[in-house]
Amino acid sequence: MRESTPVEPSRRIGKLVHGNPSHEDYLQRWAELYEDMNYNQGLAGYFLQKSHAWAEQRWGPEIHFGKVLEVGAGTGVHIEHVRHSFDQYVMTDLNPPLMNRIDGVHGRVGGAISTEIQDATSLSYDGESFDRVIAAHVLEHLPNPHDVLLEWTRVLKPGGVLTLVLPCDPGLAWRLGRYGFARKKFIKAGIDYDYWMAREHINAINNLVSFTRHFFPRMKEQWLPFRIPSMDLNLFYIAHIEV
Repeated sequence: MRESTPVEPSRRIGKLVHGNPSHEDYLQRWAELYEDMNYNQGLAGYFLQKSHAWAEQRWGPEIHFGKVLEVGAGTGVHIEHVRHSFDQYVMTDLNPPLMNRIDGVHGRVGGAISTEIQDATSLSYDGESFDRVIAAHVLEHLPNPHDVLLEWTRVLKPGGVLTLVLPCDPGLAWRLGRYGFARKKFIKAGIDYDYWMAREHINAINNLVSFTRHFFPRMKEQWLPFRIPSMDLNLFYIAHIEV
């Protein structure tokens, strides 16, 4: 019987065509393009802006939250859609390249606004510190989202409200929007969109909804824009959770 010739591991496995990209470089590049390409262009930008506005429809100027925490604030898009009054609004994120681009919100009438570097999965604040916590397009990025939800409610005062805005990824409508609009723009700008979305959007919407419904069975939830409770027929899921 003829013996086979051993194959060296390096030849058997081969070499990577691309190395592991730098997350720091990606964040810097993403920060440069994020707001303009995600929010200021085309149909995809229109609906992303609408997702923030829809999340704030419930809270008009007659509503007041004393102290508000926004986690994963990024470049500060969401606060422009806040209609209620507040005494203090704290915008947090873990990525300085994004937060460094926050501009134009500090002159807002209605309360003090501050920015802080914070890890949304392990906040440094004491329990029962805030009247409202906002997480818009954040939870899909974070490991152990079931623990993160409990961390966010930990810092809420009794009767406080947690607002979640989530993309219906990997629902059909979201995938069509991604491949029809957003993906092309970022690839043209030199970002490996498929690779980074695989690294960034690590939690599927159906799983996140299961977690929220488990912990908060009496929350108010919305599916938008078509209001049918389906991840495939909508682009966004919004939940208002009173603790």
